[in-house]
Amino acid sequence: MNALDFVLLLAAVSVVAGALGAVVGIGGGAVVVPALTILFHVDIRFAIGASIISVIATSSGAAAAYVRERMTNLRTGMFLELGTTTGAVTGAFLTTVVPTSALFALFGVVLLYSGAVMFLRRHEEHQLAESSDRIANRLNLHGAYYDEAEGREIVYKVTGTRMGLSIMYVAGMISALLGIGSGSLKVPAMDLAMHLPMKVSSATSNFMIGVTAAASAGVFLARGQVDPLIAGPVAAGVLGGAVIGSRLLAKLQGRVVRLVFVVVLVVIAVEMLQRGFHL
Repeated sequence: MNALDFVLLLAAVSVVAGALGAVVGIGGGAVVVPALTILFHVDIRFAIGASIISVIATSSGAAAAYVRERMTNLRTGMFLELGTTTGAVTGAFLTTVVPTSALFALFGVVLLYSGAVMFLRRHEEHQLAESSDRIANRLNLHGAYYDEAEGREIVYKVTGTRMGLSIMYVAGMISALLGIGSGSLKVPAMDLAMHLPMKVSSATSNFMIGVTAAASAGVFLARGQVDPLIAGPVAAGVLGGAVIGSRLLAKLQGRVVRLVFVVVLVVIAVEMLQRGFHL
């Protein structure tokens, strides 16, 4: 395969990754890394470096549209980043202590459980009318957005802030320990623990993963793990896909977004379990 064919094919795969990442809120890395390592035989270190760039591109492409449409809950996102960043610092200190295989296996089990619970809740799209969560009320984390698919304004109340913050801490720690994006835990945390609408969970996760990835991108650049020939087409393709995905999310029903996310979650969980048990 010559260089031009490599770049074009890589960009095409990245468009799909960006669209999927923008819809389900996990970034394009979940598709980019396996594609680079399996299809293009790229070294895992450069694949992860390109994945970090792709996450920033996904967030940049989708975040503006989601903020404009009021789907992103900025207050909740910044509040939860406190847990994610603190967890990431903890994970950085634990990288030489905790066995990676055990973490992969544990992460896979947690994702399977989250996927099962989210699937069982696929028909529960009603929102809380009131919230007794003092933190959510004090910080005014509640919100509303216009759902284009349903043709009405969706007003929602946020609850379970302590549980959500705790899960975000774990998500940040796992992200640092395993070198993967934590969107696959952020969306279930907001959906299951905090009762945010599925679309809001996805949009807010897109906003958050960009902040997290931007913080770690400098490390990968300093290590020389970002190859422009790989990261360039990936970033361009993912950015284009993210714009497509952001438009698609507005037109999809919340339960459809949930089902797509569950499928992606199961695929990631199986991959984590394979790594954990060396299958």
